[in-house]
Amino acid sequence: MRRALISVACAVVTTTALVSPAAAAPTRTQEKGDVSEYVVLYKEGVSSDKARAAVKAAGGTVVRENRDVGVATVRSGNPQFTQAAMTHRALEGVAHNRIIGQAPKTSKRAAASVERTVGAQGKVRALGKPTKGEEPLAELQWDMKQIHATNSGSYKKEPGDRRVLVGVLDTGVDGDHPDIKPNFNRKLSRNFTTDIPTDADGNEVDGPCEFTSCVDPNDWDDNDHGTHVASTIASPRNGLGMAGVAPNVSIVNLRVGQDSGYFFLQPTVDGLTYAARTGIDVVNMSYYIDPWLFNCASNPADGPEDQLEQRTIVKATQRALDFAQKRGVTLVAAAGNERIDYTKTNTDGSSPDFPSVPGEKPRERTVPAECVSMPSEGNHVIPVSSTGPSGRKSYFSSYGNGYVAVAAPGGDKVDGPDGKPDDRRGIWAAYPERLAKERGELNDDGTPKTSNIIRSCANGKCGYYQSIQGTSMAAPHAVGVAALIVSKYGREDRSGGLTADPRFVEAMLRGTATAKPCPSPAAYEYVWYALVDGEWQKRTSTQTCEGSKGRNGFFGSGIVDALNAVRR
Repeated sequence: MRRALISVACAVVTTTALVSPAAAAPTRTQEKGDVSEYVVLYKEGVSSDKARAAVKAAGGTVVRENRDVGVATVRSGNPQFTQAAMTHRALEGVAHNRIIGQAPKTSKRAAASVERTVGAQGKVRALGKPTKGEEPLAELQWDMKQIHATNSGSYKKEPGDRRVLVGVLDTGVDGDHPDIKPNFNRKLSRNFTTDIPTDADGNEVDGPCEFTSCVDPNDWDDNDHGTHVASTIASPRNGLGMAGVAPNVSIVNLRVGQDSGYFFLQPTVDGLTYAARTGIDVVNMSYYIDPWLFNCASNPADGPEDQLEQRTIVKATQRALDFAQKRGVTLVAAAGNERIDYTKTNTDGSSPDFPSVPGEKPRERTVPAECVSMPSEGNHVIPVSSTGPSGRKSYFSSYGNGYVAVAAPGGDKVDGPDGKPDDRRGIWAAYPERLAKERGELNDDGTPKTSNIIRSCANGKCGYYQSIQGTSMAAPHAVGVAALIVSKYGREDRSGGLTADPRFVEAMLRGTATAKPCPSPAAYEYVWYALVDGEWQKRTSTQTCEGSKGRNGFFGSGIVDALNAVRR
């Protein structure tokens, strides 16, 4: 995946002063007769009829409309559509949408198969017998122990209520994974995306489509990211594999991310408003909205259309966040993996990361603190930083005093005395067997070939699990605790479910977190080693924590605690 927030190489560095852009922003051009797609933001308070008339007058056709927040997908062959649209008072913003194609092929579902577990750097080791009542792979779950989501901890007090609905806004969820299926709500799950075979330059994005019209079923994950997130939140206690933070709550797949890991504006808006309309209690958002890591209202490094696009992304997303929060949805997001302070000026060399027109490439630009990453910096959102097994902030996790709300386990594979990666320090969670087979990660007998994949079998069923790291993995731990809070303290709603005010849920999440001070010295130097061409090479990063023990840039209000949250 590209943009889902697992730990990856960074294209963002901290800077202390504004600098001039290295090159002027390119002008976006569209050949006459070519049809492009846009996301158009209606002016608040304007009727849909007036807004659609304005779109038509600008040379566009509405192909999809979200009336809850006034956002529409529009197609136009007018090369000057953006400029024409902005002459109409009924319209407030325009952003390029991604180009969609179709290339169907026959899908292949894999069947399950036998067993092995692994340890550091690919060495095979056997797991001992689990403690009575524990799941078979509980030994690997240092993350659950860190937040007291265990048999003797929160599971005993409050394992969650099936009436609590958790929406996973991600790349999809493998609803047939045996350690997700018991808690998977197929009826409410939806896919808001269409697969993109290639981009504007003809480069492969999602690859050939597996289903007619390039729309995957609502229980499908061609990436693995969403399945991992869902498993961390709510894998059941069923004697197979491992349990999630809230093993009795229900998972709803709200697919808003592409197979490739890109997340675009319209699907995010649609997923959030659907969650609000459907009674979803908590959503997990482990991504940022492409193509801009940071959205700036008037960055001189960007041309007028790019500035407009970024303003549109912020406004449209915030409308959807407001809509969801007012209707009882607690909003949780990953804080980012750039290992930067979001409250400072930074340099972004990764945006725009997806071409709207042929030849468009990322460029370096200075981004002051007022530029925002969405949805994590949206109002009402709870951003979560990542911790490793030792309890330190993960080396890759972004941070910022006043930005991070809470911290949670997200893995840190180099959080050890030798600074070398060890899969046992990642977060283990469900992995689609179909993908393991397609990627050649299994032996003929079904045993894993690689150190970051394990398998568990019980009662004739087998499930695969993988170890990965990232703030993407931290957010679902916080989401799981939020789901427990709704389970414990929520009231019954009109539809027979449970609900709780998101402001109460956030206050409980923060108030019951384990406060953790900044390291001493506050300018903490991370040291680790990366294997390059067969040799270990030293890496370092100095990151400065600001704030008090009760609230700081590394841990926010503290590390979430499932037991503390439900022990009343």
